[in-house]
Amino acid sequence: MWSIVAALLVLVALTFLPTAYVIQRPGPVYDTIGTAENADGEELPLIAIKGAETFDDTDGTLDLTTVQIVGNRERTPSWFEIAAAWLDPSRAVVPIDVVFPQGQTTEQREEQNSTLMVDSQSEATAAALTELGHDVGAQVVVAGVASDDAPAAGIIEEGDRILSADGEGIDDASQLREIIQQGDGAPVSIDLERDGTKQTVEVTPVEAQADGETAWLIGITLTTTFDFPFDVTIQLDNVGGPSAGMMFALGIIDVLTPGALNGGENVAGTGTITADGTVGPIGGIRQKLYGARDAGAEWFLAPASNCNEVAGHEPSGLHVFAVETLDDALAALEAITSGDTADLPTCASS
Repeated sequence: MWSIVAALLVLVALTFLPTAYVIQRPGPVYDTIGTAENADGEELPLIAIKGAETFDDTDGTLDLTTVQIVGNRERTPSWFEIAAAWLDPSRAVVPIDVVFPQGQTTEQREEQNSTLMVDSQSEATAAALTELGHDVGAQVVVAGVASDDAPAAGIIEEGDRILSADGEGIDDASQLREIIQQGDGAPVSIDLERDGTKQTVEVTPVEAQADGETAWLIGITLTTTFDFPFDVTIQLDNVGGPSAGMMFALGIIDVLTPGALNGGENVAGTGTITADGTVGPIGGIRQKLYGARDAGAEWFLAPASNCNEVAGHEPSGLHVFAVETLDDALAALEAITSGDTADLPTCASS
């Protein structure tokens, strides 16, 4: 009798005892060349373009994939939910601090992800239009100076437009970061424009921790602005983060070009993208693979930088190819269209 009571008490404790984890599971899948429901319940094209000729002649899908998080700091999953997730290959149990850093509320995380989504749409549009030969008018602008004692404090100001560094033209924030790292602490000569006046300044970087790694920093944050030749609107509510960038870019290219970029096949993928077409890593890749497979995709484009998480974990029936750039993704779609994918890189071969 007492053993039964004890067992029941343990079960109750496992139900209500807080955990230090959240669960990642496959989230909704959205077709970038299809429609999505807006906040008012209307079905609208996920990608709408004004001011340019567009084409609506593609069968199949170009799906972006998402991850849902079960739990937050206010309410963590129960130990029963954790145990079930450990046994499910489509789910992952993750320390809560990985998803919700100390001191960050759920609301703050959602706001951050919303900002990242807006930025990813802008970068994706720039990458797609650049691929199609359009001038996107990229400008690198200082979004802020980290602190009053940062190397750039009193030298560079918020709103300054960065023109060049050490004689090299700058049209992407990553270019300035690379030049600073290559200098290995040497002073950097920066040409900038402030209130319509051009000037040259010199800043000496300091070595510090950034994203867990040691790097040379001058203490500014940058944003890239664009002047697109026509309006591109991406309609997608309740999805955040930067990981849909590559699929947005592919969807934009498909809408702006005749024919089916995917050959009429059901293709899904994920990956961040920068204006120069570089595809970057994302979180929750395994959950996205299962979400794509369950939505009917047969082909999946994954960032090569995520291959260590993909190899050996591909769901049955899903063919996964590794890409590093937008050009790689377009080449993969061309191969899928032709039916000859034998030479495409996979995560097992990369």
